[in-house]
Amino acid sequence: MAKKENNLSKNEINKTYKKVLPKLQIELVKLQRWIVQKQLKVVVIFEGRDAAGKGSTIKRITDLLNPRVCRVVALGKPTDKEKTQWYFQRYVEHLPAAGEMVLFDRSWYNRAGVERVMGFCTEEEHEEFLRSCPEFERMITRSGIILIKYWFSVSPEEQERRFVERLNNPTKRWKLSDMDLISRTKWGEYSKAKDEMFSFTDTKQNPWYVVQSDSKKRARLNCITHLLSMIHYEVIPRKKVVLSKRNDEENYIRPPMSDQTFVPEVY
Repeated sequence: MAKKENNLSKNEINKTYKKVLPKLQIELVKLQRWIVQKQLKVVVIFEGRDAAGKGSTIKRITDLLNPRVCRVVALGKPTDKEKTQWYFQRYVEHLPAAGEMVLFDRSWYNRAGVERVMGFCTEEEHEEFLRSCPEFERMITRSGIILIKYWFSVSPEEQERRFVERLNNPTKRWKLSDMDLISRTKWGEYSKAKDEMFSFTDTKQNPWYVVQSDSKKRARLNCITHLLSMIHYEVIPRKKVVLSKRNDEENYIRPPMSDQTFVPEVY
């Protein structure tokens, strides 16, 4: 009986997801237009454990948006040159100009998470990050940037289920890195690192918003709904557009189509 109830609950979530997500995505389009019109600068940070659902949420946010307005930043490992720079320097260049929204798929908080746990930074570098990060974020907000930070929280059981799915699904195997596998053996250390990070950076001015993500679909809906509530926006009326008539050059003779190379029509 319990299994049946769980299935019903999942079905209800699926129905709600299919009904609500398109409406939220339309609201995101309205928000995008408002950001451009009012020349806002928005930064949204997505952090959390591996397989917590950050990437899929970002995809649902950006599905219908203009990539010139809403862009995703997902940086790889720093280069040898970047390792010698001020830690925040390589992130600063990706901050938005007026009329832009930037979504960070992981961010400068790498130093407080994976770098801390895996020993990729020194104790001194980690301590300096915890001291300077709140100041850095205050500088960002004082400059006029709207900063929103999300932490996706997933249980160890659900993370394991998603890892197994990635192992068995060839279309998702690329998502599972060696670092992800190591993270499973350091669950407790990551928990301590996250708690310490929150104690320094969960500030009144720039708080963390925790998204319960054992259900990916619920997490997406909840996160997008919250994001929309964080930025005041209004519907900007659009001018009525009338398509102009096509103007063909009467005296122009186009080359034969046989001169072109076409993609085979397999389907």
